[in-house]
Amino acid sequence: MTAAAADAADLFAGVPVARPNSFAQWRALTGRIVWVMATKGELVIAVIVPLVFTLGFYLPLKYVMQFRGIDYAQFVMPIIVLQTMSFTMMSNAQLAAFEAMTGLNTRMQTMPIGKMVPLVSRQSAGLVRSVVSLVAALGWGHMIGFRFVAGWGQAVLFCAFSLAVGTVLAIGADGLGSLTKSPESLSQALTLPTLIFGMLSCGFVPEAGFPAWVRPFVRNQPISQFSFALRDMADHGVTWHVLWVPLVWLGGLAIAFTPLAVWASVRRS
Repeated sequence: MTAAAADAADLFAGVPVARPNSFAQWRALTGRIVWVMATKGELVIAVIVPLVFTLGFYLPLKYVMQFRGIDYAQFVMPIIVLQTMSFTMMSNAQLAAFEAMTGLNTRMQTMPIGKMVPLVSRQSAGLVRSVVSLVAALGWGHMIGFRFVAGWGQAVLFCAFSLAVGTVLAIGADGLGSLTKSPESLSQALTLPTLIFGMLSCGFVPEAGFPAWVRPFVRNQPISQFSFALRDMADHGVTWHVLWVPLVWLGGLAIAFTPLAVWASVRRS
């Protein structure tokens, strides 16, 4: 051993051996993202966006639906919540794209950080944003007359299912963000399918309000199926006959999106 090596060994003799802890890393990275969201006003926006959705969706069709005997506050609330969850999806996509574009992902891959920690941290921070947005959406919905008629158990199921949908969508968006590395173009690309599936769904108007040729798509696409389940959870309680189809959609999307997000997050660019 050379003199320089011996001096270096003596210098670090009292330093404890580093033992990377994935939980501590997850907590630090999640806290960093949540802190940025809080200090830059993103959580305030997460409260305002559901208000915009509530006013924009409820007011234009309220009186039209009243003539048809529909309590539109109860009817439209599921799509307001789903659109709110899509806001989390886009935010996660932009965050993943920004971290990939700036080289943060590459930098963390060279450090003793668990491979899944960055992805899980982004999803955890996104879940915080989703919870804030969901609470805000339910608060605004209460102001327009939305109520959980079916009881607390169904209300908890409503919230859990909404957050599950938001998380699955955020996982897929995270994978796309890590691959594209362009927050602006990705936001534009996600906006179009969100609008198409939202407008061509039974979330805003009943299936009978669409032309006959498009009704099969409107009825069976995932946003409509999610809104059916959420509407029943709020009104009279969802049955397995209604719930199993949305669960199949949710599970299928999770199976499709999760490998993509994991591969995009851990791959070497």
